[in-house]
Amino acid sequence: MRLVHVVCALTCVCTLLPAVETKTWEQDSMEEFDQGTLQHLSLSSDGRLSVAPRLREVFDSSVAVLWSVARDSKGVIYTGGGSLGGSRARLFSIDARGQGKLLAELDGIAVQAIAIDRQDRVYAATSPDGKVYRVDASGKADVFYDPKTKYIWALEFAKNGDLYVATGDRGEIHRVTPAGVGSVFFRTEEAHARSMTVDPADNLIVGTEPSGLIMRVTPGGGAGQGFVLYQAPKREITAVAVGADGAIYAAGAGNRTTTPVAAPAAVGAPPVPAPQTPAPPGTVQIVGPSPTPVALPILNSQAVAGGSEIYRIQSDGYPRRIWSHAQDLVYALAFDAQGRLLAGTGNHGNLYRIDSDYSYTRLLNAEPTQITGLLRAPEGRLYAVTGNIGKVIAIGPELEPSGTFESDVLDAGGFSYWGRINKEPSAPAGTVFETRSGNVGRAQRNWSAWEPLNQGRVASPPARFLQFRATLNGNAELSDVTVAYQMKNVAPVIAQVEITPPNYRFPAPAATTATTAPSPTLVLPPIQRRPTQSTAVSSDPGTPALTFDKGQIGARWLAEDDNGDTLQFKVEIRGANETTWKLVRDKVRERYFSWDSTAYPDGKYVLRVTASDAPANPPDQALTGLRESDPFLVDNTPPEITWGPAGSLQFHAKDALSTLGKAEYSVNGGDWTLVEPTTRLTDSLEHDYRMTLANRPPGEVTVAVRVEDEYGNQAVAKTVLK
Repeated sequence: MRLVHVVCALTCVCTLLPAVETKTWEQDSMEEFDQGTLQHLSLSSDGRLSVAPRLREVFDSSVAVLWSVARDSKGVIYTGGGSLGGSRARLFSIDARGQGKLLAELDGIAVQAIAIDRQDRVYAATSPDGKVYRVDASGKADVFYDPKTKYIWALEFAKNGDLYVATGDRGEIHRVTPAGVGSVFFRTEEAHARSMTVDPADNLIVGTEPSGLIMRVTPGGGAGQGFVLYQAPKREITAVAVGADGAIYAAGAGNRTTTPVAAPAAVGAPPVPAPQTPAPPGTVQIVGPSPTPVALPILNSQAVAGGSEIYRIQSDGYPRRIWSHAQDLVYALAFDAQGRLLAGTGNHGNLYRIDSDYSYTRLLNAEPTQITGLLRAPEGRLYAVTGNIGKVIAIGPELEPSGTFESDVLDAGGFSYWGRINKEPSAPAGTVFETRSGNVGRAQRNWSAWEPLNQGRVASPPARFLQFRATLNGNAELSDVTVAYQMKNVAPVIAQVEITPPNYRFPAPAATTATTAPSPTLVLPPIQRRPTQSTAVSSDPGTPALTFDKGQIGARWLAEDDNGDTLQFKVEIRGANETTWKLVRDKVRERYFSWDSTAYPDGKYVLRVTASDAPANPPDQALTGLRESDPFLVDNTPPEITWGPAGSLQFHAKDALSTLGKAEYSVNGGDWTLVEPTTRLTDSLEHDYRMTLANRPPGEVTVAVRVEDEYGNQAVAKTVLK
């Protein structure tokens, strides 16, 4: 077992453990690896790094977004899209050699959907207010069908050659014969039939907006028969797919609201002129709960609150959420050669593979910010189309030559020595580790150079900060990295020693505190640290209240240790004119201490507090730091009182060490009354006093006086007046 297991988000400062013990910095989760920088690496949800599938650019369309992609039997790829604020939708073709060209320009802003029939004829649907065009190999385009609606979201062919057209903003699905004759086949009663595919039984699987319905529409007679398989928690079903086992997969986006909406445009809709005010160029008009339409940027996933979820509906109809992400928005679903579900997302261009109901892998990150469409080719290669900018990229099946992970920076909390790097798998083939270190928090040129490990140990020089880099090749994987380090032990520092007011004591340590009767207490303000050049953090855990106890005196101090070590203290005292320190108490754990001052003769003294980190270090590595207090008085002797001439009400008070405090008198044992010195100010070691009895009782009178010095020592004297 590791000596210390500290799971950190790349900034680990362990201050509760003794500094000389080996500490570890571990990376073994997706969240921790995500704090670093990944290049050409896939990352699974259970924290496993592997070399990513190779990604290469096939075609740059120079339009803002490509929405759809399809492939004919000859290997020609077709894709379409448009630019924000543009006036023409564009359809492109890419031949089997990878040569791409603009095939046709169509009325509308964007090509939203593409389908190819058994004769390899291409059908492209445009939005808004668009139509379905049939385009031949030369680029000649003819209107094949006009659904007379705002949006066309998806095109799918049935086995008999009929073309299904999913539309908005009335949420209708049209069926069109090969001759181009069509009509409404099914009404979803939603604003948008947002996504659509065909299952092996020739049923339509449809996703809607704004109620987030996943429906199965069965052809029959002149109209389809609909059945809601699942109402998702999300408002919009952006993509649907059917697996080889018949399971239905659907991606939902956006939080659903109960407030009725008036046919809002779906995520990624091309610009539509608003009924009241035209939308600014490059925006989508969204009509929400507010009566005022709101213009949102196309493809802005961040505008869709709630992120995305993916659901699987089993063949028996049981629905289950199998993936979710708070920020990424799913635009497209497909399957890899092994039948695993793939999800293309924005706004970070991530491609995910769903490995099980509980795990997934982020396969790669495309430089454009959205993956809007996916197509699996027969040879196992995956094609993706993107937005911002519109490109066609090929993914796999081969892997990248290598991939690198560069960790975030470890802050060890102080100057540290580096140890061994352990990794799982323990010896991944083709994995190279390097490290660099520095004493500033951001890796830069003033750090050390990257260095390979030396027999598994970090070769970088000791410092406060460390970073590692792992390069994976081939089929190498990496799931756990643990770096051992140890802070250099430094001496503790006593920043300040303060003598507390006399005649008060601190409570005894908790283990020896006895129950006593309530006593007057004194609460001190936080101790103030004096200015210093040190950058260490002062440690004042708080001073407990002091209890009145005549003759007691105490001290408190600020103690610092850059390593966060447990400290113990030795308290010593000597007279101001003496040279030898006398032990008062050793191995004090608290940052305060009080003792009986009556055991010491009156006079000036100095206290010395020595801090030791011995509790946290081996004896030969323990270090100490000390500090002396300012001189202070021990004064337990009361003032002297001398009466004036017989029969007078005059007296003189004098103290050997400390300034006099208050003086009082009492007549015949009555109440005590304050009396001022003849100078009015009480500011000296001795004073003369004169009393006047305005209402002197008849006969013999006893007058008592009481004088106190600033250390609470009292003297009492009396005189008798005849």
